[in-house]
Amino acid sequence: MKQNIPSLFFFKRLIILLFILSFFFYNQPLFAQSINNLNASELSSIPKYENLKMWAAHPWKKDFSDSVPKGIINEIKDTSVDVFFIHPTTYTEKTFINWNADINDIKLNDKTDYSTILYQASVFNASCRVFCPRYRQAHLKSFYINNKEAEEYFDTAYEDIKNAFIYYLENFNNGRPIIIASHSQGTKHAGRLLKEFFEGKELQKKLVCAYLIGMPIPENYFTKLNPCIDSTETGCFVGWRTFKKGYTPDFIKKEKIKSIIVNPLSWTIDNNFYSSKMNKGGVIKNFNKIIPKIVSAKIHDNILWSCKPKIIGKVFIVKKNYHIGDINLFYINIRQNIRCRIKEYNKINK
Repeated sequence: MKQNIPSLFFFKRLIILLFILSFFFYNQPLFAQSINNLNASELSSIPKYENLKMWAAHPWKKDFSDSVPKGIINEIKDTSVDVFFIHPTTYTEKTFINWNADINDIKLNDKTDYSTILYQASVFNASCRVFCPRYRQAHLKSFYINNKEAEEYFDTAYEDIKNAFIYYLENFNNGRPIIIASHSQGTKHAGRLLKEFFEGKELQKKLVCAYLIGMPIPENYFTKLNPCIDSTETGCFVGWRTFKKGYTPDFIKKEKIKSIIVNPLSWTIDNNFYSSKMNKGGVIKNFNKIIPKIVSAKIHDNILWSCKPKIIGKVFIVKKNYHIGDINLFYINIRQNIRCRIKEYNKINK
């Protein structure tokens, strides 16, 4: 009996480890076949942004974007700049009724807050007041159906983002510099927002930087906004999509566009390899644990290649798409870069 104890102990530890890893590397959900095709406006109330409940993150309330990993909790803060953060798709249930999320869905809002607001929006809190609206996001399946059919659902989501941004401008901005930041579906909407409100307009002068992460950015998408070419340039944008080194998924091989990629370790657009030694730290399951040197980074065609994350149990990681970690894996580098760009912006605009 005693001889079985070590193997049983190992088995239990293995189960716990796999559970932790599942947070970072998850499978794509299966989708229900029966969907309600009514317009989203008929299914969910339109958000009114004077109500703080319609904001997943807002400086006038305590929320998960205020969180700081334990290792850097004493860093100096200067929130003289605002970030308007558009969160990614969290509406991913296997079975769903409506194509657009209900803005009052408590369970979904909690999921958003405990995931993207905590692990992504918080990266800006040392240097910015964080504004992140709730919106009637399109279901994840919208990315896998006919573009014309999906357009209505994304339009509904963008209309909320637009209204939230207008409300922010009219009630909170007061001429402050702005960072536009986003991930995944949020980046789809952030691109439209930049084209409508910033590009070639007076507000472009207030743009510190746009962090457009997790979606392709065609090289000709903007006409007056350029990709950042170094770590301090302002009025520009950065973006990347992260995959395991050596892996290019079929859907990217089929892309007919040239996508702009900026390396979050070097903040350049060259295709040089940058060692994990340049990675100041990522944050994964345990928000309070910063993991230095977690991944390397190299631009390869339309994507960013990184090594397998250097964490305990990495041998069990089989996922090659690191989309969910686009921000987490470079958490401290992004945090420091925000500060650098704001410093440069303030120097230029004295």
